[in-house]
Amino acid sequence: MDDVLHERVREIIESVPAGTVATYGDIAALAGAPSPRMVGAILAEDGHDLPWHRILRANGTPAPHLVHDQLERLRAEGVLADGQRVDLRKYRWKPDGEADDGPEGLF
Repeated sequence: MDDVLHERVREIIESVPAGTVATYGDIAALAGAPSPRMVGAILAEDGHDLPWHRILRANGTPAPHLVHDQLERLRAEGVLADGQRVDLRKYRWKPDGEADDGPEGLF
């Protein structure tokens, strides 16, 4: 894996503020990564010091093996789930300069 891309993914994840979430796909798109799976791989291998809990699957749910810890951490930041799903329209991070000009989109 390209070290520059790896660090770019880490920087973007680090910039997701408390009280918001992003999807693996959001991070991949911002970083120019070829797939959301690469973001997951980076988090699994080198994400212990990042706010990994703010990154969700495209449907707003945590990975099954992380669900309880992830939802607990999000709840502590004010991000509430309906069951195991976070409402991306409400909590999705909008990076600086991104307009909120309509219904569901990438951001």
